[in-house]
Amino acid sequence: MQHMIDGLWSIIYGIFNGIVTVFNIPYYFSLFGSHKDTFTAFDWILSILAFLIVFAIWGIIIWMLVMLIRKYIRFRKTNVGAEDLLQELADMHRDVMRLTREKEKIMALKFGETNIPMSEISAIINGDLDADAVAANAAANAALREGEEEEAAAGGAATNLENVRFTRLNAVDNRYMDYTPPAYQNDFTLESLCDTFRNFCCSRMGLFYEKKIIRLMFAGLSTTKLILLQGISGTGKTSLPYAMGKFFQNDATIVSVQPSWRDRTEMFGFFNEFTKKFNETELLKRIYESSYNDNINVVILDEMNIARVEYYFAEMLSIMEMPDPREWQIELVPSPWPNDPKRLNEGKLLIPQNVWYVGTANNDDSTFAVSDKVYDRALTINIDSKADPFEAPDTPPANISFSYVDSLYKKAFEEHPLEQKYLDDIEKLDAYVIRKFRVAFGNRIMKQMRTFVPAYVACGGTVIEGIDHIMVTKVFRKFDSLNLSLIRDEIKGLINYMNSLFGVGEMAECIAYLERLYKSH
Repeated sequence: MQHMIDGLWSIIYGIFNGIVTVFNIPYYFSLFGSHKDTFTAFDWILSILAFLIVFAIWGIIIWMLVMLIRKYIRFRKTNVGAEDLLQELADMHRDVMRLTREKEKIMALKFGETNIPMSEISAIINGDLDADAVAANAAANAALREGEEEEAAAGGAATNLENVRFTRLNAVDNRYMDYTPPAYQNDFTLESLCDTFRNFCCSRMGLFYEKKIIRLMFAGLSTTKLILLQGISGTGKTSLPYAMGKFFQNDATIVSVQPSWRDRTEMFGFFNEFTKKFNETELLKRIYESSYNDNINVVILDEMNIARVEYYFAEMLSIMEMPDPREWQIELVPSPWPNDPKRLNEGKLLIPQNVWYVGTANNDDSTFAVSDKVYDRALTINIDSKADPFEAPDTPPANISFSYVDSLYKKAFEEHPLEQKYLDDIEKLDAYVIRKFRVAFGNRIMKQMRTFVPAYVACGGTVIEGIDHIMVTKVFRKFDSLNLSLIRDEIKGLINYMNSLFGVGEMAECIAYLERLYKSH
């Protein structure tokens, strides 16, 4: 211990003694005085230079010490200032949260009786919506509900409206008490249905679509209940399903998707604890009403990707994957009430099969990218250009039942099954894509291809066109997520391989898409 302490003291003493020696100014002058008598002219020059160097070194040392002290002081001030700022921000955040909660309570009390959704109340709080406009709209909806309640009462409803939480759905029950199905015009084939609808769009609505788009639309509805129309604005994406509603004499329900949508309550509504009423949306009413009829019901999800589809439409995407239609149920309320609508089973709504959902998507900076989950379950149709105008005979609308169209799909599956030759070629292409690009088809895609292609052929298309469309929208679309700079050289080989399997240029959509990828990278 003594030896260690002596060593530490030597270090401290050495540092202190070194500082004293460096700054012992009298010694410098005494040393100079003891030798100056022997200096020559050259020695004087060197001595003065030596003094200047020593003074310069002192100045540098003192300047560095001052700068270090100043930096330390500034550093301490910055840290203290940042800590004070963070504390102030935390206090302000707590105050904002407290005020926001208080304002939400006030707004909820103010608008609770008008059944305004909490999403709209939050938008009012954030300044995105005008409170007076929302209140006026809610009042109008309340008046509409009151009108429906009066209609229900006039129709002989024996229920007490004070104890009814689904006023609009109960009004549907009353309206269909004496319902008589119309006489349906069930004398079409799928091909004639496509042609007739195309002529109707031209002659009655001034809309022009290529035959392939119409075939893809009707064939896609045999595979899935969800069609995704995407492309640039102004190409008639929304007009197409709207025209379908007019053609089937059962107007489509247009649901304008909002950027604030986060969950299914935006689509189906929610139970208001203040009023003890269920806030029913127009979509909910349309789905419920569809269970009473055999009409073809079209629901348009306009600008579907302005919010995240996999958020608000997640439950529907999962339900539509279930093979048994009897399992297509959504729980609206956890427990039943005696006066609930007739077709609610223990608070659950059965999604009928005669509803087609058509979503439109614009690909720009204001929208979200559609996820693979949505693409895999929907059938995508790209409408990137307007069709050329053409002449068509005056074609009236047709009243066709869903059951008949569904029977046409089943007939197509029996008459135009996918031949084994094409299945073998698809299997070879699958193995090639896995080996070269690490992308697999999957069972869902093969199942969709087996149902889509027969229906597409029955609509007037060819087998290769049907396979081509499924491949480009379901498989090759996934190439966008790959590092294309690494697989660019493999794209040409893939095109050549498809030409050898299906014929040169037959897979036109796939080849055009792959060539665009090749040229863009």
